[in-house]
Amino acid sequence: MPVPSAGALAGLKVIDLTRVLGGPYCTMVLSDHGAEVVKIEPPQGDEVRDWGPPFHDHAEGGRDASYFIGVNRNKRSLALDLAREEARAVLLRLLEGADVLVENFKPGTMEKWGLGYDTLSERFPRLIHCRVSGFGADGPLGGFPGYDAIVQAMVGLMSINGTPETGPTRLATPMVDIGTGLFSAIAILMALVERQRSGKGQFIDMTLYDCGMALLHPHAANYFLSGRRPVATGNPHPNLAPYDKFRTRTCEIFIGTGNDATFRRMCALLGRPELADDPRFRSNTDRIANREALSAAVQEIVATEDGHALCERLLANGLPAGPVLYIDEVVKAPHTAARAMVAELGWYKGLNTPIKFSRTPGGARRAPPRFGQDGEAVLIEHGFSTAEVAALKEAGVLVTERRTAPPPKQRAAAAE
Repeated sequence: MPVPSAGALAGLKVIDLTRVLGGPYCTMVLSDHGAEVVKIEPPQGDEVRDWGPPFHDHAEGGRDASYFIGVNRNKRSLALDLAREEARAVLLRLLEGADVLVENFKPGTMEKWGLGYDTLSERFPRLIHCRVSGFGADGPLGGFPGYDAIVQAMVGLMSINGTPETGPTRLATPMVDIGTGLFSAIAILMALVERQRSGKGQFIDMTLYDCGMALLHPHAANYFLSGRRPVATGNPHPNLAPYDKFRTRTCEIFIGTGNDATFRRMCALLGRPELADDPRFRSNTDRIANREALSAAVQEIVATEDGHALCERLLANGLPAGPVLYIDEVVKAPHTAARAMVAELGWYKGLNTPIKFSRTPGGARRAPPRFGQDGEAVLIEHGFSTAEVAALKEAGVLVTERRTAPPPKQRAAAAE
């Protein structure tokens, strides 16, 4: 069912020049809550439309990969060949009345096209221009392209993931891209609040490198205080014990304790209250020093338990525990339904917004757009005549069918 609310960001107009993941994730967050997001794609389209299988085959023709579908709902799509001056003139008309521009071209590309912030701010002084790039425009890595896994490696995230046996391991979800999208959405909202006071827009310089580093807690904090290099520990927490995965008779579970009182209650509920008085385990510092012995003791206790029932019992008593579920189990879980975390709109099915408002709920409003499906309508809404639209289509400025390869001048690499 469509969301019964215009959304907390209703009336906000966003021009979205991003593709791949970080930028589109940011604009999806905004569009989930009512922002009008016009996604302007290059002639070859957002490349993640092809990042499958799996694919959805549209009844109207064409197909899109799940990777695109997962982060582009609630947006409208038009395609412009921005390597052409006529297309850049169209973009400038679309920016009239826009609140936010988000783009992830390689630093210098927008400036080369005469669309850098210094130029745009003269014409649109209230415009908030958010650029997402790999490393920014300057510094030793300035201007280089950035990709999630590469940045995971470079900022230390891989070094703390995995086990001593596997060595540094990529996080399975693209947390740098997603984190950058979330930080960018936060930054845009901050700039909007500041604009209410100053009446002025500003430039927001977001990089995968910076955002990836911002995800290093608590490992960076541990290093700053101890001076010791953090290493991968697998499932156990570097600062708490027990905080680990255990195998039960029916499934794997995760148990976590945040303080000594919680540990004492957990031991009592597991039928082994004497463990809390063992001098090896009395304080968290003791338990960290004797982590292996503690893990072995807990594993022995839970090995014959029904993991699901045990977790329910621990949770009911205020203790953090949960079964290790697979994604197909999670999306079908009763609590997932209770929290409305799966959205369905016709053929579209995806994860819903986690941001819950009491008066202005957000979420899935329209399915992700087919390539260029809204081009004519968007231009007409922005004052273009039907004759102008027809001329732009005839000239190849407004693109209605995807090109199989970008022309040389359009090969400005995305930042992610």
